Amino acid sequence: MKVFQDSVFCLQPPGDSYTRRSLFDSILVGCIPIFFHPASAYAQYLWYFPKNYTKYSVFIPMNSLKDRKVGINDTLVGITEEEISSMRNEVIGLIPKLVYGDPRGNMKEEVEDAFSIAVRGILKRVEKVRKKMKDGKDPSIGFAEENSWTFEEHDLVRFFKNK
Repeated sequence: MKVFQDSVFCLQPPGDSYTRRSLFDSILVGCIPIFFHPASAYAQYLWYFPKNYTKYSVFIPMNSLKDRKVGINDTLVGITEEEISSMRNEVIGLIPKLVYGDPRGNMKEEVEDAFSIAVRGILKRVEKVRKKMKDGKDPSIGFAEENSWTFEEHDLVRFFKNK
């Protein structure tokens, strides 16, 4: 955690799975994540992270890195201090969404934590399925629509077509 605290950017390459605990640890100390694969966060944490991923993270496609079309240092040097400050503020704003609040706490205002976000998301999905069933439609059609999120940068559309 000390390394994350002392860093502005934190590399988040896929490990045994696309997402590692390191991602959440780094965000909890305000470190801006650098992703190399869309499934590391953008494609699977839709309820928790903003859709505009450039607000809180840096994306460097693994293939572009391997083919030496882009470099980590070259990418980071191009980010201004103002952009870094804005991104860090976004990262800090994500923290309450990634932790579980203590319902016994004395918070003056209610903060939406990881649990309440998950429950709200599940209830929305259940309601969509109910509505489709009520309308006589197959509830499985379009169910994964939210997971078809596409990238507007680089050649990432290929990632989703190959899955």
